[in-house]
Amino acid sequence: MTEVKKYTLLEAVNLALHRAMRESEDVLVLGEDVGVNGGVFRATLGLREAFGFKRVIDTPLAETMIAGLSVGMAAQGLKPVLEIQFLGFVFAALEQLLAHAARLRCRTRGRLSCPLVLRSPMGAGIRAPEHHSESTEALFAHIPGLRVLIPSSPARAYGLLLAAIDDPDPVVFLEPTRLYRMNPQPLVDDGRRLPLDSCFTLREGGDITLVSWGASVHETLQAAERLAGQGVSAEVIDVACLKPLDLDTLEASVRKTGRCVIVHEAPRSCGVGAEIAASLYERALLDLQAPIQRVTAPDIPPPLYRLEQLYLPGVEDILGACEATLNYA
Repeated sequence: MTEVKKYTLLEAVNLALHRAMRESEDVLVLGEDVGVNGGVFRATLGLREAFGFKRVIDTPLAETMIAGLSVGMAAQGLKPVLEIQFLGFVFAALEQLLAHAARLRCRTRGRLSCPLVLRSPMGAGIRAPEHHSESTEALFAHIPGLRVLIPSSPARAYGLLLAAIDDPDPVVFLEPTRLYRMNPQPLVDDGRRLPLDSCFTLREGGDITLVSWGASVHETLQAAERLAGQGVSAEVIDVACLKPLDLDTLEASVRKTGRCVIVHEAPRSCGVGAEIAASLYERALLDLQAPIQRVTAPDIPPPLYRLEQLYLPGVEDILGACEATLNYA
């Protein structure tokens, strides 16, 4: 029996890009250092050699230009995959993304679409400066016309990125840097797409629902394992697609368990966790046996690396919220 090769999340992204570019000549990659250097994390390594400089384009350090050029390409039928080196650098590109990419289908009454994918590393935990450690996914999730994806495993990175590239509308695809080289998993390069608008239930349980996405899924699963040792059965759901939300899966789980803790790395105020909590209160209030708890980063910019572990939600923080929820009278 042939052993299935293991890939990291970073390698899965690279594998998906290679396959998408082989499958369609309309797919191209552009961004700072994506060609000759293979990207700042080497996510685009080997693409230039495989597909040439006309389809793998090294751009100037100009996020506004990268995004604007991608909108124009997408409007004319190409499928650009643009890379922003770190999520903290995306702000210069927001006007093009929010005012043009997200609105193109609506503005033209469906005559034009904008099938671009914005890829960017996100999040803290790799000892980087603050602008390299942002988790601003809520900015994109608020905008009509954008789909927002954050994978938390190699298999989901592979399947969701391929599906995102197929999508006829703009997708923001955020890759947790802390997970890039963590926990390689078996993966077959079979081109299988994953559903874009679905949560993934990673662990079944009946006592409490733990909801997370991105890098925080790692700590959430660890907390669930600790709870199991205490006789508590935790259901763990990876949201994966933050916009649109798969509220049906979340609601069904909360109706079953009656308790919910939401974990995310982004700051607390106006985060996606607040949207999930509000929606669950609207849909399943009478089934809740305790208030929904949120475990998040504080409302401050990501600190320098000496304070990262104090800033990031940890396993003990999650367990504390679970204890408060489970013991609520």
